[in-house]
Amino acid sequence: MSEASSSPRALLHLLFNGARAVDVVETALRLGLLDALEPGPVTLGALSERFGLVPGRLYKFLDCLESLGLVRREQPTDALVEARYSAVPGLRAAAEAVLGPHSLERDREGYAWRELHGHLPEVLCGERSMPAKSFDWPPRTPAQVAGFEASMAAGLGPILETFRAHAPHLLEPGTQLLDVGGGDGTLAAHLLEWNAGLHADVYNLPACEPLVARTRQSRGLEGRLGFVAGDFLREPLPRGYRALSFVRVLHDWPADTARALLHAAFDALPSGGRVLICEEFRTPERLAAQFFWSYFLMGVDSCVSCLREAGFYTQALTALGFREVRVLPGPFELITALRP
Repeated sequence: MSEASSSPRALLHLLFNGARAVDVVETALRLGLLDALEPGPVTLGALSERFGLVPGRLYKFLDCLESLGLVRREQPTDALVEARYSAVPGLRAAAEAVLGPHSLERDREGYAWRELHGHLPEVLCGERSMPAKSFDWPPRTPAQVAGFEASMAAGLGPILETFRAHAPHLLEPGTQLLDVGGGDGTLAAHLLEWNAGLHADVYNLPACEPLVARTRQSRGLEGRLGFVAGDFLREPLPRGYRALSFVRVLHDWPADTARALLHAAFDALPSGGRVLICEEFRTPERLAAQFFWSYFLMGVDSCVSCLREAGFYTQALTALGFREVRVLPGPFELITALRP
């Protein structure tokens, strides 16, 4: 919990007022107040004059932001206009990422979460589930596949930043990469654009092939971005690749399935071959960002959706006999290891 919501009661007050809290933060973002507050400290009087706002009303507005733990206030005198405010570091970027017009949360609003809303007792007792027509796992219909993979591609930003920092040192020119469960090929396409000597194939269910073909054509990657149809739950992973990647894949499956997939990677890779794992390794902030999927997937038993600490994977890789197991830093950490 933040300092502002340091008790269960305080947190629950804020949760009950969630829609109003979002309205406040969206307004602060839209008016430009967050840009003025982040360099802080700035007085209420200066903010009022700069933005043409009524001081007494702005004071209450800033109280709302303070209650959320998003701004800090100093009150040197009784005069409201002399109150000084500073935004917590990173607030402007966080507000844009979560509440901006292209945010993941807005994308998620398109999913049928209302099928569960108000029915959680029945969901938890197993009496109500997400209808397969609304969402199935793995996605079954072309519309479900396209919608899900588009959502996954939209959330690749932090992963792309991590791969851009580390991939040049991990994937040598001439490397053949298999991106296991690689969605519509967006990640693979970026890797190919950054490394002219790389070739990548996406390994995914057959329904994803048209999506990868569209990415290949739109990015001009004919001859470099391929597709291999298959089902990793029923078939061995393809051989002949120097590197295998699991990006936002393993946490969707039970622990024994995740370990089995890493074992399959060990069997498929040649000596010196590399495995790469990148996803939302479990932290309090990432668990908060995962709230929607934790809620939504309560009604979908076939998808485990279990964020795990990075140590789960490093221990599994070590137990399988991989060497040089490392956790590389980034917005999402990247785990890499070599087959002996």
